[in-house]
This record gives sequence, C-alpha cells and structure tokens, in this order.
Amino acid sequence: MNPRPPLPPFTEITALQKIQAAEDAWNSRDPERVALAYTEDTEWRNRAEFINGRAQVVEFLRRKWNRELDYRLKKDLWAFAGNRIAVRFEYEWHDDSGQWYRSHGNENWEFDDLGYMKRRYASINDQPIQESERKFRWERKK
Repeated sequence: MNPRPPLPPFTEITALQKIQAAEDAWNSRDPERVALAYTEDTEWRNRAEFINGRAQVVEFLRRKWNRELDYRLKKDLWAFAGNRIAVRFEYEWHDDSGQWYRSHGNENWEFDDLGYMKRRYASINDQPIQESERKFRWERKK
C-alpha cells in the first residue's frame, strides 16, 4: 500500500490535517472513499457494534447513511501523541420520518506507519432536536 500522509508521529498541524481529511471523506457519504483511509484489517467499535476489515466498514457505512439522512459532520481535535489522535465530533441527520438528531461523542484513532487507521473506537450519543435547532446547514447530496 502507498503511504497515506500525513504520517505518524503526528504534530498538531498534521493531526489537524488528518482530522480534516476524515471529516471531508465522511461528509462525502461515499463508503468506498471513506474505507480507503483504513487498513485492510481495521478494527472498529462504533457504539455497541464491532467491525473488522474494510469490507465490513463499507457495509456498515452503507447501512448508516441509508438510515441517517442528510448527514453532516464536524470533527475537532481533542488530543494527539505518536500514532494516535483523539477527536470530539458532532453530526446532524434525520430519519425517514423527518425527525432530526444531533449525534455527538468522541473517537480514538490509531494509525499504522503508512498513515492508515488501524483502530477506531467511537462513543456516540444521539439527541433528538427540532429542525430549527440545527447547527449545520448544507445542500442535499444528489
């Protein structure tokens, strides 16, 4: 596999670059694009679901974005050291009934030497909100 810069060990600048790249990819809502940032044998915990490998990542993201409509995410640096980055995040979405949610939490990331994420552990809480309470506005993906 080709290196996926920025590479560890991370500085504040390179950690911020890695976070922005992840935010941009996830906001594309393209499971295949997102999965390319992870090792072939990546390990995830997402809420109570455990995911292993890129193929499971793609399937998980397809299910996620079929359920979480008009998804929009914002990630912020929490901490970094060596080959690890911790982020805080918020995202908004609605279900097929039109109920809006704000989901927020944190993720712990661990990268391999080539800059691919080998572990992602996410703790997430969902809060029902009114559409008028939304923070993030964007155009619907076509």
